[in-house]
Amino acid sequence: MNIGQEILNTLKEEITEVEFNRYIKHLTYDAKKSNSNSAIFYAPNAIVISWIKNKYSEKIAHLFEIKIGHKVLITITLKNRIQSKKKTEKIVEVKQQGSSLLNPSHSFSNFMVGGSNQFAYAAVKSVSENAGKVYNPLFIYGGVGLGKTHLMQAAGNVFYNEGKVVIYTTVEQFLNDFTRSIRNNTMERFREKYRKCDVLLIDDIQFLSNKEGIQEEFFHTFEALKGDGKQIIFTADKHPKKIGGLEARLQSRFEWGLVADIQPPELETKIAIIEKKCEINKVVLTKEIINYIATVIDSNVREIEGILSKLHAYSQLMHIDIDLEFTKNVLKDQMSEKRANIDMDTITQYVAKDLNIKPSEIKSKGRSKNIVYARRISIFICRELTKNTMPQLAQYFGMKDHTAISHTIKKINDLIKEDEDFRLKIEELTNKITASS
Repeated sequence: MNIGQEILNTLKEEITEVEFNRYIKHLTYDAKKSNSNSAIFYAPNAIVISWIKNKYSEKIAHLFEIKIGHKVLITITLKNRIQSKKKTEKIVEVKQQGSSLLNPSHSFSNFMVGGSNQFAYAAVKSVSENAGKVYNPLFIYGGVGLGKTHLMQAAGNVFYNEGKVVIYTTVEQFLNDFTRSIRNNTMERFREKYRKCDVLLIDDIQFLSNKEGIQEEFFHTFEALKGDGKQIIFTADKHPKKIGGLEARLQSRFEWGLVADIQPPELETKIAIIEKKCEINKVVLTKEIINYIATVIDSNVREIEGILSKLHAYSQLMHIDIDLEFTKNVLKDQMSEKRANIDMDTITQYVAKDLNIKPSEIKSKGRSKNIVYARRISIFICRELTKNTMPQLAQYFGMKDHTAISHTIKKINDLIKEDEDFRLKIEELTNKITASS
């Protein structure tokens, strides 16, 4: 069995069986063209290549590093596209020796800044200009797919280009390294790697929870780096105080520098992100399609690249131009209909939360501008997503009769026709409610 197959078998133990069989299983390692600094794999089609590069190429590179003791350049391509570019590859391979699994496409210039992430962006940018001097450690937290890793690696790429030794890893990889080092009696090499770098970037710090042995090792790694003035950046899905199962000394150290959060992007930022991703990936979409995608996506910005890749692949394979109807059909999984489980209470609570008022105010007799606005939106969405009749809606919202409901719905429809931003707001709320049911 060649080393490439050994790496894939190791990966099989660390991912789900479904994903292994669907994607990784189809990789073929080229033992003849690969060497100590370069590992070449072939995939059957562009979709498999795109998926593995986005999700597993860093993991495969890390497993090679563990296996042979140094980093290699991972190439995943179609067999008939492999080209001999030894000079270029040599430059890339030498460059890779100074970093660990950083994605060069993650930069500050292609990170879309909005109100939801402006503070975190400013904090990371400041750290990238003053390594080890301000906000050390820097702790970034927020939901899945909001750009935490992108920001952290953007700083890592700045440090790397300055000649610093940068280690990027996840808690899972840190734990796997630790376990293998104990098993192979190579703890000295493990500590040399993690404690002698200039910058340590660690993703998903919440997975340290309830792992006592690794927390002890992690604590001493932190102390060694901090004591030497080395920069540390962490990401997690929640604030340090809310991560259960952490030693008190670790929790307090996570808050020593600065804690910055990233919130789900507002609609305008999502639209800007999609436009930027289209530009980067050379996907041409109309404004109407971009707006539609922005309303379908709830908060996970990482979905955008997957959606654009899916649209592009379908279009190329089926020889169909991308229009709005085609987009809706391709993305029907993201818009799965679950309307049978949606009731008026759910809709009212969702609208109230989004517009920052109380659900009871929507059903009250209040006539302030904000309350009337929220009430009209709630009535419209209830009419769209539930089977309640107009009399039933009138009773629920405390209105005189069905004619008042009809009048409200007409006003909303008129606004939708006149105001593009309002139409997008209604679509976004409707899609969020449908997706959350």
